[in-house]
Amino acid sequence: MRVRDLLAPGAPRLRLLAAEEELDRQVSGVMTTDLHDPGRYLHGGELVLTGMLWRSGPADSERFVRTLAAGGAVALAAGEAEVGPVPEDLVEACRRHRMPLLAVPDDIAFGTVTEFVGRQVSADRASDLAALVDRHRMLVSAAGGGGLDAVLDLLGGDLDLDCWVLAPTGAVIAGPADRLTAEDRDQLVRAHLTAQSRCRRPPHRVRLAAGPYSLLPAPAAPPAPAPPVPVPLADWMLVVAGDVTEWSAKRQQLAENLARLVAAERHRRDEGRRLRRGLADDLLALLRRDADPAEIGRTLDASAATAARYRGPGPAGPPGEGAWLVASAEGTGLPEGVVRAVLEEALDGGTDRALVAGAGTGAVVVMPAPDGPVPAEALRELLAPLEAGLGPEGRITVGVSAPAREAAGLRGALEEARHARRIADARPGRVGVAGPEELASHVLLLAAVPDEVRRAFRGRLLDTVIAYDQEHQAELVRTLEAFLRADGSWTRCAAQLHVHVNTLRYRIGRIEELTGRDLSRLEDRVDFYLALALG
Repeated sequence: MRVRDLLAPGAPRLRLLAAEEELDRQVSGVMTTDLHDPGRYLHGGELVLTGMLWRSGPADSERFVRTLAAGGAVALAAGEAEVGPVPEDLVEACRRHRMPLLAVPDDIAFGTVTEFVGRQVSADRASDLAALVDRHRMLVSAAGGGGLDAVLDLLGGDLDLDCWVLAPTGAVIAGPADRLTAEDRDQLVRAHLTAQSRCRRPPHRVRLAAGPYSLLPAPAAPPAPAPPVPVPLADWMLVVAGDVTEWSAKRQQLAENLARLVAAERHRRDEGRRLRRGLADDLLALLRRDADPAEIGRTLDASAATAARYRGPGPAGPPGEGAWLVASAEGTGLPEGVVRAVLEEALDGGTDRALVAGAGTGAVVVMPAPDGPVPAEALRELLAPLEAGLGPEGRITVGVSAPAREAAGLRGALEEARHARRIADARPGRVGVAGPEELASHVLLLAAVPDEVRRAFRGRLLDTVIAYDQEHQAELVRTLEAFLRADGSWTRCAAQLHVHVNTLRYRIGRIEELTGRDLSRLEDRVDFYLALALG
């Protein structure tokens, strides 16, 4: 019940003396006291009944009301049977502390007020319990029908409770997206990932400009092989407007049940990804062995057909043809399978045709190319919120290729993405992404050359040098790399290697003898440079 219900028809005849603007406060019970300091017995939500026997002067009124406000009392009802009309100093103290003050006439017993409040509160609790039971039943029904949006619409419409389901990148999986700004989502996700990485018990609470929010995990099935400790980077999160720790036990149970429904929906979606994961692994195996482009094309067609089958109602997606991007990702300080799960979740909202293959602690993505520029920067922004959950040693680096216009170009695109990832790996930061525009032209050229040609070219130039190094520990390969970096300058190269120029000349001469090449010629220097770049 609310304080204003004490003034409604059928209630005991009480008079309002102060704080009319606070009559919507919820009353949870009654406390009768004439103690000078009743604060230790207050739990919050009480209507306090008093005969004012504690008052010996105006200063006592200020102290008494201040104690009630600090203890969470929602209203004060002063009886006039013992000491007469309510004194003006008590009225003024209640106005200062915004404490509703009611006068109890001398012909109204405190027991009558207590009985009235007890009946109203009991009826409210019974009604709330019945509503919660109905809500549980309807939640289960909605989850089996319209999915998460139906569940959250039900809560928002019937209980005026705003809830959202967010991906770890901040993307809205379900819920009223227009009621959370991008900045709010970013803060919520980062706070959730930080709390999870520090193994704090949920719910996690965050206060934004709009008020408090509660965050509950909706974990995904663990990747295979399962990591030794939970990794929340691919988990969904349930966001509830308000602080659930202040709710009743029944309402807290409702939030926990909702989190379980979200986790069940996440598991259902993961089951639907199994076939696409198998296709992704098949495609990666084909690219690694430089398979026939026609075989690669058939796998892409199968991926498009699978996406159409699981898309559900709505317009059909594009066919299997078209330009494709390849991304190569690697995780440092993360268990195997985590990077794959993270990229699957991050890309799920953008396209249903992205194939994410697992590769140990890394992953390879093949996805349709957008109409605009290659989205390296967009991917970097998409993954940025994950920094909060990577832990003290965790890191993710990603390289993105230029579009491959046909299946035959995917092998070169994969090599290009790997070169771009090495560039990303050399940069500071917990999440690094590099695109094809950051690759030198010779790297793009090498990426388009078949594997066996690259291996043969490197082997003819460097195999004898590498074998000599292994036998004599002569550091010829390291010397060759430094000599080319120094543009053939003997003095600069010798200084970089911390050796005498004569030692450097001896090593370069030995390389020339082993390979039959002349490092004073530009053509031979270029060949060696390219061979080293293939390593």
